[in-house]
Amino acid sequence: MHDATAFTDPENWAGGFYELSLEVGGCDDDRLQRLVSALWRAAGIVGCYRETDLEPVEQQPLPVTVASLREFGHVHGVVRVPLGGSVVCGCFVSRFDDDASDWLTLYLPLGALGRVERRIGGFPFEPESGPESLNWRAPLDTWLAEVAAEVFRHVEFRFAVIGFEHDYPTVADLPEQRWNGYLLPVEGRLTYTPADR
Repeated sequence: MHDATAFTDPENWAGGFYELSLEVGGCDDDRLQRLVSALWRAAGIVGCYRETDLEPVEQQPLPVTVASLREFGHVHGVVRVPLGGSVVCGCFVSRFDDDASDWLTLYLPLGALGRVERRIGGFPFEPESGPESLNWRAPLDTWLAEVAAEVFRHVEFRFAVIGFEHDYPTVADLPEQRWNGYLLPVEGRLTYTPADR
């Protein structure tokens, strides 16, 4: 049986990433730090480590800070998902100068997710990756939306998207048929529009 929490198993990090990405709105490191801390708590991420070629017991934990993200690019931990177990995960920040905004992304590698949920298979590249994939995606998306809502209760953000690696959409990009789930603040409350295909 393969361990979906093993950092040093390269198959856990394979297949691309399923993501929750938060558009912070602006480039304020103090606000970003509050979001990073809130995300770690809301998702229940265990640990914060630099290396994926060492197990957590073989390395010193990092502080859960923007400084760690800036210095190392990605930080890694373990999180329990609603698909039947715990998996490796990672986090990074993207800064886009053209719109003066940061994005904070929590990612779940499909290799590790596939070890706790067999229906994932070769998502998103198999024929079963269409609407029938919602059978396993919907509970995962709902959980990630709940994580985002808990973060939003502590620190508001501009926008969020849930799904397989995306291209940082804008609020104006929301399609009628959605491969991704979207979270938008409306009058101080976060509204969730789930994926439907």
